Amino acid sequence: MRRLIGLYDYLVLYLGLIWLGILCLSWTLVAVILYPLLPLHWARALGRWVIMSVFRLYLFSLTATHRCYFDLTALDVLRDETALIIAPNHPSLLDAVMVISRLPNVACVMKASLMNNIFLGAGSRLARYIRSEPLRSMVHLAVDDFKNGSHLLLFPEGTRTTQNPVNSLGGSIGLIAYKAQVPVQTVLIETDTRYLSKGWPLFRKCVMPITFRVRLGRRFDPPTNTKQFMVELQDYFDNELVMGSAFHPTGTLSKSKVDSSH
Repeated sequence: MRRLIGLYDYLVLYLGLIWLGILCLSWTLVAVILYPLLPLHWARALGRWVIMSVFRLYLFSLTATHRCYFDLTALDVLRDETALIIAPNHPSLLDAVMVISRLPNVACVMKASLMNNIFLGAGSRLARYIRSEPLRSMVHLAVDDFKNGSHLLLFPEGTRTTQNPVNSLGGSIGLIAYKAQVPVQTVLIETDTRYLSKGWPLFRKCVMPITFRVRLGRRFDPPTNTKQFMVELQDYFDNELVMGSAFHPTGTLSKSKVDSSH
């Protein structure tokens, strides 16, 4: 029985990744055609809605296997909010997928390598996602995008977490919040697995089942002093992720709490 369950877990993870690749590549083929044809407003709205739907379908498929659990309902209250920056911690590659799957009008700051990726590039460009480099262009595009009442997904750590409980935060989030005068909504992602964390091989199997839970943290007002704001934001993540009731010092979700919630 253990061998059968182990084989099933492999199929869930690997076929899940293949399924996501098929979904993204299928939309890439359509997005390439639509990009030069659609007006900017329509392209942005359609691109973001489709990416949300694709990611939601992928997570629903994983949930249906009963080997992966995602508690993301806390994000739903942000759907009708006006412009704001969504700032999560970043334990795994699935973080952006989880957040975007619940929000129909969110721009994501992405590394240039991902913007040029065959699976993600065309869809991201159609949705007018924002390259993280160069910094000045990124800040300008992010500030300008708020005029559409949209949200901006920006991971303050810049990359997946490698230090406990979070990496040192980059200052770009403070600069954007200051220039756009929009609030920063922190999001706390909790998990009981290291799956797809920094350095985790893409096809390495983890112990299953796995659980991810998202909860809303403190909302910071638009800063008047960016340096002071970044100090407060760093302190908040450091303290909340260490003291949060669901976290061990390792930064993962307590297994006992996972078991009691399912």
